[in-house]
Amino acid sequence: MPPANQQSSPKPTSNLDLFIIPQSFLLQIGTASILLLLITGKTTVRALEAIGEASEELFRGDRLPNLDFPDEHQTNQDEKIYTK
Repeated sequence: MPPANQQSSPKPTSNLDLFIIPQSFLLQIGTASILLLLITGKTTVRALEAIGEASEELFRGDRLPNLDFPDEHQTNQDEKIYTK
């Protein structure tokens, strides 16, 4: 049996006590990161919409060149040549 007058050894201190971060600071960091994420998301959506509208402008009918289609009379003559 251990002697009764033995003192208990002090608790070993860890170095983690120096790195305790207050909860309010963690809340501030979390809030700032969420707000930054929301702002970035909105900006990204607006940029993608602008790119989409610009690409639609490229394919509008008034910007494309006019194609010359052969006359109907000329097409009928060509068909007669090929069917002979």
